[in-house]
This record gives sequence, structure tokens and C-alpha cells, in this order.
Amino acid sequence: MDLTRILNTLKMISGSGLGAPLLIIMILSMVVLPLPPFLLDLFFTFNIAFSLIILLVVIYMLNPLEFSVFPTVILVATLMRLALNVASTRIVLLEGHQGGAAAGKVIEAFGSFVIGGNFAVGLVVFSILVVINFVVVTKGAGRVAEVGARFTLDAMPGKQMAIDADLNSGLITQDQARERRSEVAAEADFYGSMDGASKFVRGDAVAGIIILFVNIIGGLAIGVGQHGMSFAEAGEIYVLLTIGDGLVAQIPSLLLSSASAIVVTRVKGGTEDIGQQVSAQLFENSKALYITAGVMGALGVIPGMPNLVFILLAGSMAGSAYMIDRRQKVLASIETKRELDVRQTVPEVKELGWDDVMPVDIIGLEVGYRLIPLVDKNQGGQLMTRIKGVRKKLSQELGFLVPTVHIRDNLDLSPTMYRITLMGVTMGEAEIFPELELAINPGQVFGSLKGRECRDPAFGLEAVWIDAGQKDHAQTLGYTVVDPGTVIATHLSHLLQSNSHELFGYEEAQQLLDNLAKVAPKLVEDLVPKTLPLGVVVKVLQNLLQEHVSIRDIRTIAETLAEFGVKSQDPDILTSAVRVALGRSIVHEISGIQQELPVITLDSELERLLHKSLQTAGEGGVGIEPGLAEQMHRSLEESAQKMEMEGQVPVLLVSSFVRPWLARFVRHSISGLHVLAYNEIPEDRQIRVVSTVGQRA
Repeated sequence: MDLTRILNTLKMISGSGLGAPLLIIMILSMVVLPLPPFLLDLFFTFNIAFSLIILLVVIYMLNPLEFSVFPTVILVATLMRLALNVASTRIVLLEGHQGGAAAGKVIEAFGSFVIGGNFAVGLVVFSILVVINFVVVTKGAGRVAEVGARFTLDAMPGKQMAIDADLNSGLITQDQARERRSEVAAEADFYGSMDGASKFVRGDAVAGIIILFVNIIGGLAIGVGQHGMSFAEAGEIYVLLTIGDGLVAQIPSLLLSSASAIVVTRVKGGTEDIGQQVSAQLFENSKALYITAGVMGALGVIPGMPNLVFILLAGSMAGSAYMIDRRQKVLASIETKRELDVRQTVPEVKELGWDDVMPVDIIGLEVGYRLIPLVDKNQGGQLMTRIKGVRKKLSQELGFLVPTVHIRDNLDLSPTMYRITLMGVTMGEAEIFPELELAINPGQVFGSLKGRECRDPAFGLEAVWIDAGQKDHAQTLGYTVVDPGTVIATHLSHLLQSNSHELFGYEEAQQLLDNLAKVAPKLVEDLVPKTLPLGVVVKVLQNLLQEHVSIRDIRTIAETLAEFGVKSQDPDILTSAVRVALGRSIVHEISGIQQELPVITLDSELERLLHKSLQTAGEGGVGIEPGLAEQMHRSLEESAQKMEMEGQVPVLLVSSFVRPWLARFVRHSISGLHVLAYNEIPEDRQIRVVSTVGQRA
């Protein structure tokens, strides 16, 4: 099996989630099963290499969180080293009487070559390593980890408040705030884990001492008692092997303790590794090097001192300080030149002008940060597509191009709120829940639903926010269930349709006339500006839109204005004339192709009274008695509701003189009531009076 196949097999095992179970099985096997000397040598060598890799990774990392798995690695390395101790103890005690090579080449090498075959020296060296590891490195690292974990936890609330403050002030986005919160939580978890992991390292050092004495006593007892060796022979073999085994285990342990100490003592943050930080902060101070070189040089001239060594070291430090000084001066001159170049290239601050005054958005949609996925195509949001569909549908129905909807996030809003604005003024806002669906009560349902009760933002109907799993059940009960994107799109469509006259201005009117000029150039030429100014045409078209009359038939509208514009330039009179010309399409929008049109009429005496009052007091209606107006309004509302309950569109039919005032009178108070004039009804339509509103009704 070649190397590539082996690496692919290891990658497959790691990716399948079998790596950790296999590692545990391997550690248990080393504890339970006897290992041949070759495998023991291989595992000891791997243990040393693994500890060295960990130490180098710690040295070269830029941030402790880059090695967030370090506490777990400490535990795994400690368990593996203890399992190796058990395996090596077994083979030393079982096969040690055959000679040093019986326990493996690694243990033999550390027992003979490293300490020169002298077990007394080995004991001293081992004791020093244990003191360094246990008393100095491990104990200090554990204390630093404990304090670091406590300080990190204490600082968490302040860091969270700082993130919220930056988010509220707009310095960071919601994604950046979420990332910072995750870093704060990960940092607290890491230092808490390091506090516990340091106990593993310290326990490993204690275990090494105990294992050493147990192996020495056990080896002497087995050599003398079972194999008939003399005390000196048993001591020479078993003590050397035990010390070699201990040294093999203590060196990786010391490396791992050092790595743990570096992690917990390193200052968080920065963009440099340990080597770069030490070089930049310790050996970049030329003054400190000059003084040190002077002291070492003074010591070097004292009789009896190793003069050559001291003078060589002093000269090296002085030379390094000189080179550092020279490099810093060159860098300072380059930085000064760069600053001068930047000052020369930076343009002067421009004076404020009208270009700096940003116009308001004609149509705006502001969303809280939790609703951003609804408008983000990269996150699967479909709201942008639906808004384009709403604009297209309204443009076709109304007869002019609806302006673009400008969408932006607003951190001042609640996370689940949205707001719709026209000309910078809020026209509607509501709270929706992106993970739920809205079940709307259309008027008659056959049960209730569990959820957040609310009102439909567009039409004010009773509604409930439910889980997606209840959708089918809600529909069987008669509810209309829509997703959050549809709720916003429907609300936007309703507001745009209700306020379409505010979206129409001079530019839109000119575009309509320019398009008409392509097919009827003479008509447009005679209309504007010969017959009527553009402002009057705009006002007439706005009046039609305000009364929910489409201006798609711009040719008929232009011909009517050209005909009646020579007689009057009053927008209200011209609007009435255009409505008569568009009567067929107005009635068709109300009743379709039905020949009979059910209507509400006013009592003749009441209509004469309104006519007289308007002639006397003007179209403001100030001549109408308040009590009469209230009574008439109530009667009209009752009649309209009755027609709606019978499945008919409520229509009030009056004379053309009082129609404009009555249309304004009921526009915002009786929704769905159409006010038509007698002369707006086409000749081929029949009228059926369903109710008459009288003065005493």
C-alpha cells in the first residue's frame, strides 16, 4: 500500500467520525495488551514528535482561539502518555532481566546514552526535570489559566455591552456583531477549559514520579525474587530502564507543559506570532542593547574572567544595537516621506453643495435586522421578486410606472418590525415573525388556532401567527395562510394603491404624454401647452387616481381634456368631464359585464338640499348641518354594508354636481363605496335601486 493510499484511508476514517473512537481503542489496547518492543519504540517516538508539533503550533499561532481544541489535545496527549507508561512498565518488568534492548531501543538509549549508563545521574536528571515541570512550569501555568478564566468571565458582560453599543451606533453590522459575540463566548469557554486542562498536565507530572518509584521497587523485587539476580545487578538493569522510561515520558510532558504555559501567558490579540513579538519587543530597543554591551564589556576586562567570551558577546550586542539604530532611522525617513506624499496627494475638502443634500425616497421599505434574510437573495429571500411583481401589477392597473421601492435595514426598528414610507413619511408599519406564518380570518372560520393573535397589517382583519406545521389545519378551518414575505408585499400593494395619486407627478405625466405622442403627436401638441398647462393635466390625473380610476386610457383622457380645456381650466370640472368619458371602463371595473348595476341613491329632497348648500357655501360643505351629515353618513354606511353582505359592490349614484363632494365625504370613512354620477353610467347598462338614503332615514 503506497503513501497516497494510506493518507486517503486516514482522511476517510477522520471524515467518517471514526477517528476519536479508534484513538480511544488504541489507548485502551496499550493499557491492556502487551506491545512488542518495535511498536513501543514507534509510539514513544510519535509521542515526542506529537508534543513537539503542539509546541511549534502554539509558538506560531497568532491568537489562542486559533487552537481552540488545545485543551482536548492536552487530555488526549496525557492519556496516550500514561497508556505508554503502563505498556512500558509491563515490558520492563516482564522482559527487563534479558537486558536493556528487551524493553525497546528508545528506553535503552535514554537509559544508557542520555545519562551515560549511570542510574545516580539519571535519578538527578529526572528529579530536576520533574521539579522544572511540576513546580515551575505546570504550577505557574495552572495559576495563570485560573486567573485568566476568572478575568475573562468577569469581562464578558462589559464586552457584550460594548458590542451592543457599536451595533446600535451603526459602527458594525449585525453579522459583525454576531461574530464578535461568538468570539467572546469562545474565548470564555477556551480559558475555562485551559483552567481544567492544566490540572491534567500537573497530574501527569505527579503520576510520572509515582510510576518511577513503583517501577524501581517492582523491578528490584522481580529481579531479585523471581530471576535470582543480585541486588546490584537488578538495580543496574531495572533502575536504568525505569529512569530511561521516565525520561522518555518526561520530555514530551515538559514540551506539553511549556506549550500550555505559552498559551495562557500570551496576551490576546495581535497579528504576530511569539517569535515576531519577542524579536520586535525585546531586541528592537537599541538603548537596552548598548547598555548591556557596556556592562558585558566591563566584566570582560576584569582579570580572571573569561575575557574572550565576554568581549565577543559585548561586541555582538553593540553591533546589533548599531544596526537596529540605523534601520529605525531609515524607516523613519521613509515614513516621513510617505506622509508628505500623502499630504500632497490628498485633495482639499470640498465645500458643501446641493449634491450633498440627499432627496427622500419616493417609496421606502425599512426592515429590522431579523427580516434581512427576506430581502437577501443570497439567503433565499423572495421579497425582492414579490415587490417587483407588485410594482408591475400596479403599473398595469393604474396606467403609469410605479417608482422603485428602496429597501434598507434600520437598526432603530425592532428586529422583527418593518416600515413603509412615502416621500419620507411613515405610512404603515407592523411586526412580523419570519419563522412563522400568518393565518388570516377572512370573516367566517370554523375553529380557533393557537398562536400570536394580531391584525392583518393591510386590511386590519383578525389574524394569528402560527407554526408552519399548522398551515394545513388552519386552511381546513377556513383561514387564509400566507408567509411573512406575502404579508409585507400585500401591505405595500395596498398602501401604494391607496396613495397612488401621491406617486404621480410631472415626470410621470410627461412620460405618459411622450408615449402618447408616438401614436397621436397632433393630439399631444394641441393639448400641452396650447390648450392646458402641464400642471392642470397633472392635477386631473391625480384626481382620477385618488378616486381609484385607472389612467391607462390616456388617449381618451387627453382627447376629453383637449375638448373641454378650451371652456374651463378648473381641474375639478375637467375631472368630472373625463370621468364621463371613462364611464364605461369605470362601471366595468365595478360590476364587470353584468348589465344590471345595483345602486344606492339619495332621496330627491336630500339631494336638492345638498345641491343648494353647495351652491351657497361652496364645495367645502360648510353649509351642511352637522347632525344631518352624521345621520346621512350612518345611513350610507349601513346601506353599503348590507350590499357587501349580499355579495354586491356598493355604489352610490348621485347627480354630477354633488358627486365630487360626496366622494370626498365618504372616501376615508366608508371603504369600498363607489360614488358615481348619473351621466357616468353607459346607456347599455340598467340601474336597480336597492336602497334610498333620505333625510330622516
